[in-house]
Amino acid sequence: MLLLDIGNTHTRIARWRNGVVEMIETIDTAVLSTEKVRRWLIPDEPCAAASVVPAAAKRLTGIDIRFISAATAAGGVDFTRVDASTLGADRVANAVALATSGILPGLVLDCGTAITIEIVDAEGVFRGGAISPGRGMFRRALHVGTAQLPELPPATRPPAAAGENTAAALALGIDLGAVGMVRELLTVLSRQFPGIRSLATGGDAPFFCSALPELLEPATSDFTLRGIAIASGLKE
Repeated sequence: MLLLDIGNTHTRIARWRNGVVEMIETIDTAVLSTEKVRRWLIPDEPCAAASVVPAAAKRLTGIDIRFISAATAAGGVDFTRVDASTLGADRVANAVALATSGILPGLVLDCGTAITIEIVDAEGVFRGGAISPGRGMFRRALHVGTAQLPELPPATRPPAAAGENTAAALALGIDLGAVGMVRELLTVLSRQFPGIRSLATGGDAPFFCSALPELLEPATSDFTLRGIAIASGLKE
């Protein structure tokens, strides 16, 4: 089965074969097209996708793609306790991956363009979570929304001291601020769901796992893709 994880910035293309995810390539979502998908699609092969970019999904014409949603997701997660009408497909995939991994009660922190949290309780019920800007979005917002602040390059770890120039002050505010935000979210949610286990996935997961090793552990790199495959309900 061909898998598409269509994110705001990047799209991951992979293949699900015998219960194993085989990565194919990662491309900019802005250039995702029918032709690029057809290049990898084997004749008569099913295709499943999670998309958070409606315009990108609409470009994929002439291909039979199962787009997952809370309303149709396989995998045994109960989404009836929340308003799932606007629940992003990436969050559905994460919830299904969490539930079928045996890590319950569990929480997944997905660190990409946005930072999302998905929670599944011990009974397999989706209990909601949180959505906030990712570090890149914080960087761009400060740059675009001001006259003189630069857009900082990505950093692998947060600074630990007051910034003595503008760039250093931005780094402290953005990177350490993001760590503080995630720490507070995890602390509050762990009080609501005692004994919950917290995993991190997404491109920025190594940053947060390194900064918060006592609270977070890394998920497998194919975590969301596995959730897409299972949630689709399609046969390999």
